Amino acid sequence: MAVSRARAWRMAIRPPTLTAAVAPVLVGSAVAIREDVFDLLPALAALFGALCLQIGANFANDVFDFKRGADTKDRLGPPRVTQMGLLSSRQVFAGMWTSFALAFAAGVYLVFVGGWPVVAVGLSSIAAAIIYTGGPWPIGYHAMGDLFTFVFFGLVAVVGTYYVQADTTSGLAWAAAVPIGCTVTAILVVNNLRDIPTDRAAGKTTLGVLMGDRGTRAWYFAQLAGAYGVAIGTWVFGPASPWVLLVLLSLPAAAGPVRVVAKGTKGAALNPVLRATARFNFVFAACFAVGIALDF
Repeated sequence: MAVSRARAWRMAIRPPTLTAAVAPVLVGSAVAIREDVFDLLPALAALFGALCLQIGANFANDVFDFKRGADTKDRLGPPRVTQMGLLSSRQVFAGMWTSFALAFAAGVYLVFVGGWPVVAVGLSSIAAAIIYTGGPWPIGYHAMGDLFTFVFFGLVAVVGTYYVQADTTSGLAWAAAVPIGCTVTAILVVNNLRDIPTDRAAGKTTLGVLMGDRGTRAWYFAQLAGAYGVAIGTWVFGPASPWVLLVLLSLPAAAGPVRVVAKGTKGAALNPVLRATARFNFVFAACFAVGIALDF
């Protein structure tokens, strides 16, 4: 199959995954709006940095998984450009470092806005993106992927977005980060569920491999239940208004993937569920953000 260079790079960037970078910035900024500390330029810089980090992580996963033998002709997920020979390892590495350099540039501006704590957050985020599948002890190969996804795409991203606008953190920012971390982690859970057989064969020990098929499906449902529970809890037990109940408007987006996971679908047939869960993550975040920002 002939693929243009531009299309190959688009495949490597994996646009459907980028909503996972947008979602936490939406929610962190919504908390800033509610607490009257919203600042547009730092919010945009945080968004740009998050997108660059996500793209860089996608490049890193593409090339490192290939080098470690996790991506083979038996791969069930979306195509990887290094494994298919559409781009060379050197090209993908160059794309990875370029993406991280752009994220670093956004971080330089945010350091002037938010101070030196931003340096620690930015460098740790880049490091996490690399060691997820790279380095001598890749966390994604040792059942740590879910935890790191929750921390960096949930807690760090949401609270960090709020911090660069407010120069402090807040209880609502921390609480609002939890549902976003859960819904982003749910994307990874589907990925791991689909790949249990091939990951086990490649020696890649994800949490899905450890928990097995049934346990991983239960873990998926737990992420979604936790997201809704904590989101509603920000009103019941916290400072948010009843408008956060708008998050329930995302239930139709969750229904489809939940049904498919519940009926035991396996293998490549889970690819549409992966995309549907990514869409759900964004819809959930958008509804949650509007609910947090509204206060009347």
